Amino acid sequence: MGCQRNGFKKENFILSVDVGTTSIRCHVYDKEAKIQGACTTKVVPLYPEVGYVEMDPDAIWKGFVTVVKGAVQDAGVQMRQIDALGISTQRGTFTTWDRRTGVPFHNFISWQDRRAANLVKSWNSSCTMKAIKGVMKMLYCVTRQKRMLAASLITFSTQHVTFRLVWALTNYKQVRQAVAEGNCCFGTIDTWLLFKLTKGEVHATDYSNASSTGIFDSYQMCWSGLLSSLVSLPLSIFPKGFVFTIYFSYPLKPHTSAAGLYPLVGWKIGSEVVYLAEGNSADTGTAIKWAQELELFSDVRDTSSMACSVSDSDGVCFVPSFSGLQVPLNDPKACASLMGLKPSTTKSHLVRAILESVAFRNKQLYETMLRETNIPITKIRMDGGVSSNDFVMQLTADLLGRKVARPQNCEMSCLGAAFIAGLGVGFWKTKEELKKLQSTDEAFLPKGTSKSGAHSPSQEYIPVLQSWERAIQRSMNWYKP
Repeated sequence: MGCQRNGFKKENFILSVDVGTTSIRCHVYDKEAKIQGACTTKVVPLYPEVGYVEMDPDAIWKGFVTVVKGAVQDAGVQMRQIDALGISTQRGTFTTWDRRTGVPFHNFISWQDRRAANLVKSWNSSCTMKAIKGVMKMLYCVTRQKRMLAASLITFSTQHVTFRLVWALTNYKQVRQAVAEGNCCFGTIDTWLLFKLTKGEVHATDYSNASSTGIFDSYQMCWSGLLSSLVSLPLSIFPKGFVFTIYFSYPLKPHTSAAGLYPLVGWKIGSEVVYLAEGNSADTGTAIKWAQELELFSDVRDTSSMACSVSDSDGVCFVPSFSGLQVPLNDPKACASLMGLKPSTTKSHLVRAILESVAFRNKQLYETMLRETNIPITKIRMDGGVSSNDFVMQLTADLLGRKVARPQNCEMSCLGAAFIAGLGVGFWKTKEELKKLQSTDEAFLPKGTSKSGAHSPSQEYIPVLQSWERAIQRSMNWYKP
């Protein structure tokens, strides 16, 4: 856990917490959106069985309290000076608990967890799903409603809560009993934290978290009775309330995808609803953390220079699929792998291969987004921990043939949650005011960009990409039923 101490301040502030996959961090922001205090602690994942990824709910709560207290102390302020608390969390990670006592029935089941992979595969290939898709396709032809088209293309994944929750109801007797007694609460991490913060008074979530579960109808903005009845999930356990949300926006309407880009809600403020088309790479942070624990490097800040210290990866390819492969491959049974190892392979070659895989996945997601959305992409920004890596940023720009921007404040999840919370209580008045607070971006231009600004994707990496794609094919469907 790390904290920095500053002097005492009399003005008011916004507190923001980001519960990520590898860490929990808290920032204290002033009116200029400058960080006045910060505190971070690690998230410790649990791996009870192959493919299982869990987190201790009590540890998450204790970590949350620790970073909040630490950041406020670090800022040199008092709790009464905090106007609002914004919360951003990893989505798709859930638990269930006793409505009366607040005691969890089991650990958080992470969005990276693959225990329901066989169930997902079975449902996606079932006659029931084929019949539903066929009916919905015909209804779309008649009505031209995007909602019907989305239903005709829906494909469940292990990242959706849906079948992991079905698994929990099937395998945890105490959960089934609590449901029968009307005493079971379901919730993602945000819901759990709100329940704890309000001493059990509030059972609510936000639209973004809800829309990522696979049980929420983003077109109707409510829990889907059809989907829940289809897979036998009781709606009584779901949060009834919704609060402000924050994420990244793309379309103005839910996006209908054939490649697995899921139609999510970005945020809702008043009557304004902003949607997004999401494609993600699940294991970027996990891969970096794994490499560090193997002592390939001691400080993550050294990885960029290590990658640049060698001209290539010595033919090594890394497939970043500790929790399967996501869009556009959508294979929950893919394994993580290192291929092409030789006696000449060094730590620097391995680090370069790992970082290259991050940029390669960025290229896959970018190209999928272009094909699927038909939305002009005018600006590309990267944030989060990996965006601090110059090698990944530059390689991504080269592969896309586009300028890629990095904000001065890389922790945009914390800042976004702070902005929404601040707007909600009037700390900031308008979205236009927030735009003026955005820090200047650092730009990474593709190599060989002309004076006129014209550029095209780098051809240098084509053979490396082809080798990496072969490695991916060999990693797919590795874990058998």
